Amino acid sequence: MKPHALVTNDDGIDSIFLHRLVDALLPDFQVSVAAPAFEQSWIGRAVSRHGEVEVIHSPSIFPEGVDAWAISGTPTDCVNIALGNLVKAQPDIVLSGINIGYNTTETLILSSGTVAGAIEGALWGLPAIAFSKCVPHHLFEGIQRTKGQTEGDFTDSLIAAAEHARRIALKTLENPPHTGTVLNINFPASTSADSPTEATVPAKIQLGSLYAEVSPGKYSFRYSEGTTLEPNPQSDREALERGSISRSILDFARIGQRE
Repeated sequence: MKPHALVTNDDGIDSIFLHRLVDALLPDFQVSVAAPAFEQSWIGRAVSRHGEVEVIHSPSIFPEGVDAWAISGTPTDCVNIALGNLVKAQPDIVLSGINIGYNTTETLILSSGTVAGAIEGALWGLPAIAFSKCVPHHLFEGIQRTKGQTEGDFTDSLIAAAEHARRIALKTLENPPHTGTVLNINFPASTSADSPTEATVPAKIQLGSLYAEVSPGKYSFRYSEGTTLEPNPQSDREALERGSISRSILDFARIGQRE
């Protein structure tokens, strides 16, 4: 019997990057999808405390056999609602992504809705992985605007990343990390079938101000690459620059433990 994967993301249920992941998983997994009805990037581990969250059963937008729900909440909402109310049987693993753009460095990891979706799975005691894909600067705006539409070599790179994600998920089930651990996987801009994987740590980068004044008293978000505080050849950013797949372990089980 195939293992059961619950899949979420923060770019929305119609993101092509998510659909590429689902397509890659199907030969080896039973797949359920619980993803935001609309983009929830940079939302972190927010929970919809006020108001109602709408859940729409949406299997028709995926291949036959995939059960799916579009949820008007955050990635954390999606995984929590799915595990507590929607899936008939507890999944074997929670997979979040593939995110449009990398989720590296401490700041981006803590801000990421994609990582948060995986964290929610880990807090339920399940193996959990966040997958993100580095997108070249000159392609990012167009890919984000078209909800993950890619062309040419970058399409091949995304498909290769999805295949790596499938293999990583299978290997994680064969040798699961201890409870409360999230694997944060980042794929380089040019991912191929033979891209190496490196064990990494989140880069120490200070992003500084993320807002610029657009009119008196009003500010708008402006992304910054930031400044490296502590250069480290084994950081996630450095691995991506070498063309490697970055594999960082986020160990939330250690919170509250004495050293």
